[in-house]
Amino acid sequence: MYDMKNLGNLKQLDEFAPEAMKGFWAFDRATFAEGALTARQKQLIAVAVALTTQCPYCLELHAKAARDAGATDEELAESALVAAAIRAGGAITHATHVFK
Repeated sequence: MYDMKNLGNLKQLDEFAPEAMKGFWAFDRATFAEGALTARQKQLIAVAVALTTQCPYCLELHAKAARDAGATDEELAESALVAAAIRAGGAITHATHVFK
C-alpha cells in the first residue's frame, strides 16, 4: 500500500476540496516556518511523531526535510529513541488500567 507515488494523488484533494486544502497547506507552511523553534528542530519533532504514528510517508518526507535543515544522524537517532520512549511510556502508564 505504501508508495511515495501515491502522494501525487494529493492534487485530487486540492481539486475536490480546494478551500480546505488551501487552509491545510497554509497551516503546514506556517507550522514548519522558523520561529521559536528552528526548522531543524521542528523537523526532528516531526520525525519522532511520524515514528510514533507509523506513517511511512511522513517519515520519509520529514527525515529528508530534517536532513536538508542540517539534522545529523545522531539527532535523528535521538529523536527516534524519544519516540520509542514515549510509546513505551504510554504502554506502561496505560497498564495501570488493567488492575482493578
